[in-house]
Amino acid sequence: MRIRVHIVERLAVVAMDPSKLIDKQIAALPDWRGKTLTKLRKIIHDAVPEITEDWKWNTAVFIHDGLVLVLGAFKGSVKMNFFQGASLPDPQKLFNGGLEAKKTRAIDFHENDKINEPALRDLIRSAVAFNRKMPKK
Repeated sequence: MRIRVHIVERLAVVAMDPSKLIDKQIAALPDWRGKTLTKLRKIIHDAVPEITEDWKWNTAVFIHDGLVLVLGAFKGSVKMNFFQGASLPDPQKLFNGGLEAKKTRAIDFHENDKINEPALRDLIRSAVAFNRKMPKK
């Protein structure tokens, strides 16, 4: 019986609007991580107003001509992972995580970190521009 209840709950989550799931994720984090996710979400939409929110891997994903980035909250950080980060210019040295990965790069934000909003908007726009140049399948 518990298995059926679990399956129904999962189906209900899948059917929900991704933006509402992101709202729910943020609301479940009343500490600095929720505030940081809210701020990062706004920066993403300010940088690329036509970006689409999705819900994959149980977290917020942002798409424009392909996967752009994912936001996730962890115990001591909020992570912004760029799917094609290794191919992006990072003159402001925002990437501080996953630097050895072949494709992705991440920015780990910690409590009281100052966010370089102009540089972050430029990096997000660069990620979208990279996706636009990729051949479509």
